[in-house]
Amino acid sequence: MRLLPVLLCCLALPALAETRLTVAERPVRDERPVFATVESVREVEARARIQGTLAALGVREGDAVAAGQVLAVIEDAKHPLQLAALDARLGALTAQRRQAMQDLDRTRSLRATGTATQARLEDAQTALDVVEAQIAAAEAERAVLAQQRQEGQVLAPQAGRVLRVRGVTGAVAMPGEPIATIATDRYVLRLRLPERHARFLRAGDAVRVGARGLGAGAALGEGRVVLVYPELQQGQVVADAEVAGLGDFFVGERVAVTVQADSRPAIVIPRAFLLAGPGIDMVRVDGRGLVPVQRGPARGEEIEILSGLAAGDVLVRP
Repeated sequence: MRLLPVLLCCLALPALAETRLTVAERPVRDERPVFATVESVREVEARARIQGTLAALGVREGDAVAAGQVLAVIEDAKHPLQLAALDARLGALTAQRRQAMQDLDRTRSLRATGTATQARLEDAQTALDVVEAQIAAAEAERAVLAQQRQEGQVLAPQAGRVLRVRGVTGAVAMPGEPIATIATDRYVLRLRLPERHARFLRAGDAVRVGARGLGAGAALGEGRVVLVYPELQQGQVVADAEVAGLGDFFVGERVAVTVQADSRPAIVIPRAFLLAGPGIDMVRVDGRGLVPVQRGPARGEEIEILSGLAAGDVLVRP
């Protein structure tokens, strides 16, 4: 029976420990509201591969395109004429080959009877080989020309949205000239903060994203910093954050974002140790009784205390 009070005291120890807290400073990171812009990870240009006239333009700004999609067609007026000339040349060479094959067959028959000489047979064979080579060269030349005509199609290098269209139907295009600029289908929020925050901003940090800047709506939620650029631009550190739901935003649209910036020492206590009163907040300190404190920002289930407490104070849970 004497063991029962001892056992009850042992069971009460965890509960007793949870009702007391020794105040200590710890580093916290302040949150800073900033504006970020929606940017595509990359912008690529669909360029002309041949010289000619822009005969057709199948996209406009804002269109979604797939990789390899035909955006425009450039035509060279000389290509149809060159193809027609090659087709006529191939027709003539085909007739010559047919005649050369007939001459070779006739010479073989005469050679079998001893009427024709071996030299005449070899000349007939050589004539056929020459025509065959000419046909092969003409076919290769026609294939090159057909490929050049095929390259008149301006293709989308990657999937995404068309940002700018620079070509005009009927205008002359030169090889390498950009016809359309495409934003790839992966978008990020580009943050720009003063350079004093550069040493605190790291990849993997959480960011809270508000509603889009062009209209009311629900907040996008939480995202993550994926890249901090190693170069300062005009006194600012630049970082990219990934957030779901940016696909239907305008490129360059501004969005309100809250990021974790400076790090500083602060006193943070659980919310359960705070006595919230009308116009004043208090905590119970061991040996001092109720002490008024100034409440700071909430951090989840904890609250920062700006004044009224010092490191080493022992709080008693009310």
